[in-house]
Amino acid sequence: MEILQQLLSALPGSVSQGLIWGIMAIGVYVTYRILDVADLTVDGSFATGGAVAVVLILDGWNLWLAMLVAFVAGLIAGAITGLLHTLMGIPPILAGILTQLSLYSINLKIMGKANQSINVNKTELLVSLRWVKEFAFHNPIITVGIVLLLLIGVLYWFFGTEMGCSIRATGINQNMSRAQGINTSFNQVLGIMLSNGLVAFSGAFLAQYQGFADIKMGQGAIVIGLAAVIIGEALFGKIFKNFALRLLAVALGSIIYYIVIQAVITLGFDANLLKLLSATIVAVFLAIPYWKRQYAAKHVRRSKGGEKNA
Repeated sequence: MEILQQLLSALPGSVSQGLIWGIMAIGVYVTYRILDVADLTVDGSFATGGAVAVVLILDGWNLWLAMLVAFVAGLIAGAITGLLHTLMGIPPILAGILTQLSLYSINLKIMGKANQSINVNKTELLVSLRWVKEFAFHNPIITVGIVLLLLIGVLYWFFGTEMGCSIRATGINQNMSRAQGINTSFNQVLGIMLSNGLVAFSGAFLAQYQGFADIKMGQGAIVIGLAAVIIGEALFGKIFKNFALRLLAVALGSIIYYIVIQAVITLGFDANLLKLLSATIVAVFLAIPYWKRQYAAKHVRRSKGGEKNA
């Protein structure tokens, strides 16, 4: 009973973090599912968004303007990865690693040190951990939830435009897209830029939520993003067919991921093994579609074998 009470008490915080990381997971979805590109830039651009937002807020900038600049910083990081891939012929996964490595130094220069904190009691913020149990507009669940829904609406509109459709076509079949006169290199760069812009925007929210930006705050972000995407698809894939609902499923996957993590911690799981747990969750959910295909193929072979014997 006590464990259940602890879990319920921690539930608002888990949902808040799930929503914030859900924005990041949608960014991962853009590259992983729409562009069919493995981009590891996100571990660096997530921290970049947080670093930029915190530094600008400490300098007295408007909160939303600071968030916008963090988004632009993510766009620039994504552009670097995209250009390394398209102009220099570097494989996207390696291009992402190179950009991520470079962002470590850039983030240090932005903050001036490895950790930059905000006095949450004296600084106006959009979201904060201390408001998580208050039923008001500044509650992170309400604020981030509204922003998340608006972003899903904008992305639904964008990917329905001619440019958005060309990006989706590029991810489905590059050769056919080029044959139709689509500039696939431009679309890849634009898609990676959009992805990392969303990731940096999410990092800016998390930095405010936790009250600080850290050089390692994006470490393992790609694993969390993939976990959210895979969990969302596994649980809601057959229900949510519309593109906007698929994006919502990714955000719900992120929330479920954090609730599971919180439940495991409440049950006494060693916090030092959380990264191992995250990797295991991703591996299992990635393997489920493969196991289903193998089982279906085996069932078909058995059916054909039975028909021949008959």
